[in-house]
Amino acid sequence: MRSRGFLFQYTPMLERILFRLPAVLLACAALVHSNALAADAVAVRRTEGLMHGFLVLQNLQGETLADGEMTQVARGDRVTDNLIFRFKDGSLYEDKTTFSQHRKFRLLSDHVVQRGPSFKHPMETSIDASSGQVTVRYKDDDGKEKVLSQRVELPPDVSNGLLFTLVKDVQPNVPRTTVSMVAATPKPRLIKLLIVPQGQEPLSIGKLQHKATHYIVRAEIGGVAGLLAHLLGKQPPDTHVWVLGGEAPAFVKSEGPLYQGGPIWRIQLAAAGQFSKDSQPEN
Repeated sequence: MRSRGFLFQYTPMLERILFRLPAVLLACAALVHSNALAADAVAVRRTEGLMHGFLVLQNLQGETLADGEMTQVARGDRVTDNLIFRFKDGSLYEDKTTFSQHRKFRLLSDHVVQRGPSFKHPMETSIDASSGQVTVRYKDDDGKEKVLSQRVELPPDVSNGLLFTLVKDVQPNVPRTTVSMVAATPKPRLIKLLIVPQGQEPLSIGKLQHKATHYIVRAEIGGVAGLLAHLLGKQPPDTHVWVLGGEAPAFVKSEGPLYQGGPIWRIQLAAAGQFSKDSQPEN
């Protein structure tokens, strides 16, 4: 599982404010940009393999909003993840990510579709990491379909669709790990994700007792846009991720926005389902 959310909306209002800022503020913004956090390539400590799991997406009140399914197929150093959330209101969220895992995690491609009433703006985003081509299809406030296609100089640590894979391999004793991400606002722009471990917390699964490492993932927006986001209270909310440690680390839970400007939602493992009466094996 991976990164969803951390999207910053660069609106026309912000653009008008930008051109009215005094020169001293612009100078400060340039200083902020020059001191931006350097990103860290995440080394592969444990290779990813075959996986098929089920998830549930809830609001913070515990109401189930969507059922999720994730498959992962590995062929050599190439891995493809496919995450789908089907909402009760008919909405759909799907994220298909392909990456390599030779020594370091490298994004190859990412394709995200979000549509339906649960999303304020339907959007489809495609990233080709090898060419740097980013295509965003979306509907504006008037419901008109638009397409943005832009070539972006992507760093090797770009992490779209990889967050929940990376947190299983970052060193929990390292104070912070920084990676890059393409945020569709809808115009593509690069931001940083700062992953900070918060220590271990007790975890109960039935009568079994475990400990999960808690991470905070914070979006760092550079330059003038980042300064404006801070001044205007538009900084994206943090995402919290819990990972079961040990020799076979596993995702446990996350709390954060799934899409740009969205509410805080909880993603966690689904409880075991029930066999239908007709599908039960005969004695």
